[in-house]
Amino acid sequence: MVDSLADPLLRVEKLVRRFGGITATDNLSLDVMSGELHAIIGPNGAGKTTLISQLTGQLAPNSGTIHFAGRDVTRQPAYRRSRLGLARSFQITSLLPDFSAIDNVAIAAQAHDGHSFRFWGNARKEIHLRDAARSALTRVGLEARADVPVSELSHGEQRELELAVALATKPQLLLLDEPMAGLGVTESARMVALLKELRREVTIVLVEHDMEAVFALADRITVLVYGRVIACDVPDAIRNNEEVKRAYLGDQHVVVAHV
Repeated sequence: MVDSLADPLLRVEKLVRRFGGITATDNLSLDVMSGELHAIIGPNGAGKTTLISQLTGQLAPNSGTIHFAGRDVTRQPAYRRSRLGLARSFQITSLLPDFSAIDNVAIAAQAHDGHSFRFWGNARKEIHLRDAARSALTRVGLEARADVPVSELSHGEQRELELAVALATKPQLLLLDEPMAGLGVTESARMVALLKELRREVTIVLVEHDMEAVFALADRITVLVYGRVIACDVPDAIRNNEEVKRAYLGDQHVVVAHV
């Protein structure tokens, strides 16, 4: 349950990121409350992934501030933000294909504990890392696939494994960049069901093009166009927002209307 009177878990203020003459993030401000699933939508080129990269520390803003869990993390590197409880699942899978599912998760748990990736072999020996990895796999429904190499997992299973990898870092806030990308109808339905379960345990920021999933899951939705926020509200208000329809939903509003 979201406490609307509490301080935001994540507060972004007047964030700007430029690439040459292109402003990818344009004076953007955003609050994410603890316990909510906050969706970020917008057309291609709206700056969604650029924003997520700034939140996690992969990309530095030109100006503006990012506060997470009461701390200014604007200039903090990605690994420090991860240790504070900020985790990301990527738009394009970043798993180790020759390793098993449980190895991938154990290595993530090992890295979060502050150990170098060079000693990845320890992740196969340390009982507490294996237990943490197995627990994360169970949470996403992959416990029976623990010893299967990533290269032999289906695309949908790989997306679920990405979630397990992120969960192994014990996040307060989970940033998901298009987790439904490339999934079929059945796999998408499984992912939506999984996110409905996970939202009970962790705050989630969801970047997604699947409008049916967004409107089924989100507490609030922020709409980006050309790096600017044009609306931030509950799903019903976004569905009926004329500016959002003109700028983004357009030919997608038929899908949204049936959610």
